[in-house]
Amino acid sequence: MPPPLTHRRRMLVLAICCMSLLIVSLDNTVLNVALPSMQKEFGASVSGMQWTIDAYTLVLASLLMLAGSTADRIGRRRIFKAGLVIFTVGSVLCSVAPNLESLIAFRMVQAVGGSMLNPVAMSIITNTFTEPRERARAIGVWGGVVGISMAAGPIVGGVLVDSVGWRSIFWINLPVGLAALLLTMRYVPESRAPKPRRPDPVGQLLVMTLLGCLTYAIIEAPAAGWTSPVIMTFALLALAALAGLIAYEPRRAEPLIDLRFFRSAPFSGATVIAISAFASLGGFLFLSTLYLQNVRGLNALDAGLWMLPMAAMTLVCAPVSGRIVGSRGPRIPLLVAGIAMTASGVLFAAFEAETSNVTRFIGYVLFGLGFGFVNAPITNTAVSGMPRAQAGVAAAVASTSRQIGQTLGVAVIGAVLASGIASGVGTSSYATTFVDASRGGWWIIVGCGVAVLLVGLLTSGRWARATAQRTARCLEQPEIQEATAGASF
Repeated sequence: MPPPLTHRRRMLVLAICCMSLLIVSLDNTVLNVALPSMQKEFGASVSGMQWTIDAYTLVLASLLMLAGSTADRIGRRRIFKAGLVIFTVGSVLCSVAPNLESLIAFRMVQAVGGSMLNPVAMSIITNTFTEPRERARAIGVWGGVVGISMAAGPIVGGVLVDSVGWRSIFWINLPVGLAALLLTMRYVPESRAPKPRRPDPVGQLLVMTLLGCLTYAIIEAPAAGWTSPVIMTFALLALAALAGLIAYEPRRAEPLIDLRFFRSAPFSGATVIAISAFASLGGFLFLSTLYLQNVRGLNALDAGLWMLPMAAMTLVCAPVSGRIVGSRGPRIPLLVAGIAMTASGVLFAAFEAETSNVTRFIGYVLFGLGFGFVNAPITNTAVSGMPRAQAGVAAAVASTSRQIGQTLGVAVIGAVLASGIASGVGTSSYATTFVDASRGGWWIIVGCGVAVLLVGLLTSGRWARATAQRTARCLEQPEIQEATAGASF
């Protein structure tokens, strides 16, 4: 059995959970730097590179809520250990992938493990640190690891790709994953929810169908044609899955996604903001990495160094945003984030900022500033006014929205890029073609920044708080009725 939860043991549990977050977060940022090397070795198209990212984020988004509810039911420590094993094995398989198709399949294996790590680790932290102030500090440390991974990822990836090769970016997960597994077995206590949510296999299947079909249609449309039978079939399947969710979920007592949550303006706003912000991040990293290496001819390390201003600003601004949210609410960080991300996108879309070192640097700093401010308010806004019993579910939906956003950002912006490159082949140099083709993607990032700004303004005021309070009363009513019925016996 794990030792008693002394202060030192609790700090060790926090460190173990942060190790899992580090390898999952680092894996994404490192991978972006390695994309051009993978593309050359496998002779892959733009859509092939999109799938190496989206295969992971798609599976992750589909399984996050399932992993969280399963951990509540059969044991968080047990699911966390399984996630570490699967993620580590998936990383080893990625490092020996013989072709692009195998790499994409092994990335999906990684994602199955990753879905069992971050949401479950947050539950472990919540149950380990029961005193509110200590818990807040622990969650602050947890959030800081994301910034560290974003700052270190481009540099670590660049060094590994240039010195050893792109396959080495997956090797770093092996020692960290094994160490976290051994420490978990010894020190992390087992815990379960007092009243876990029941499984919702139909809802889960509908979510996976919706996300998978929509992503496939977007990524493959530039090559197959937007009106081709295959693309139209997948688009219709996605639409049917969405209609099925809307019709089926309200009928369940414990649905996978409680649609009543969306009556709360802060919750709906947090969902839109998370999707918009992380779509911007996915598209920003995708366009920047391919431009720096394929157009400017930089090696992986130099490209990673160019990404450092963005990552460093995110690392610096994230805790500042958290403190402002704690003292003054989410509105100011959301407005700063929306303005900064919009300004960065406009620089690239309207002024071709990537073609000049000075404007590129300013654009990267602005984007890092905006993204650093946006992450902290998302979860806070999502759970604003929610009953305590529903806060975990609301936070899980916000986390899922982040992954959906990144998936759609890479899919949509990559599709715009691929279409532009295909139409511009033979008419000008590759550098000019790439810049022209990417302009549409940068305008999409501008639109996402504007969405963060406007939705943040709309859903953080007095009216929005009132809708959250009404939604909370609606969600609490069945629990009160159940408790009253139980008392009558």
